[in-house]
Amino acid sequence: MILLQDLDSEFAKTGFTLFEKLSWKFFLRMLIDLGSVLVLIRFVYFPVYRNREYVFTFFIFNLIIFLITYLLNKVEMSMGAAFGLFAVFSMLRYRTEDISIKDMTYMFLVIAMGLINAVTKGSWDELLLVNSIIIFVTWLLESRILMRKEVSKLVMYENIELIKPENKQKLISDLESRLGVKVNSVTIGKIDFLRDTAQVQVHYYE
Repeated sequence: MILLQDLDSEFAKTGFTLFEKLSWKFFLRMLIDLGSVLVLIRFVYFPVYRNREYVFTFFIFNLIIFLITYLLNKVEMSMGAAFGLFAVFSMLRYRTEDISIKDMTYMFLVIAMGLINAVTKGSWDELLLVNSIIIFVTWLLESRILMRKEVSKLVMYENIELIKPENKQKLISDLESRLGVKVNSVTIGKIDFLRDTAQVQVHYYE
């Protein structure tokens, strides 16, 4: 019992010592980092893509990058080493499923924000300004202010007579009547003559 009490006391002292070593700047930077990522993911990414699966991943990657780079910065870690660590994390891919380019882009953003907030030598208002610029530009590109957003949909099409080049306009008209959208262009993919079907990539504006 005495030994356990001594161990508990030692752990408590270690915990308080560690807490004392972390200055208020650490918690301020972490608050700015997590707050910025929350705004980016909750109000820019999620309303557009509605993908809850990656929200957890984005926050965890950001937090881990922030903690690692901040703590390693205590031992005179250079900016080059920080970017090397960032590159290692950015190359991680999931083997179970493919990640879209947009999801990988947001992964890049949250990792970069964690790195910037942890390593950059600047005041809290400068960090807020940098994070605000990243969030604003991302929101601007996701919105329809600069350009109309074109999306695509893969369709299994059974009327392969219309996939001929001379019947392109008829194909577009048929797809518009079926999908209820104004089709900009179509791309013919794989053709299965045994089943009389073809993969058609339909491009249209939201």
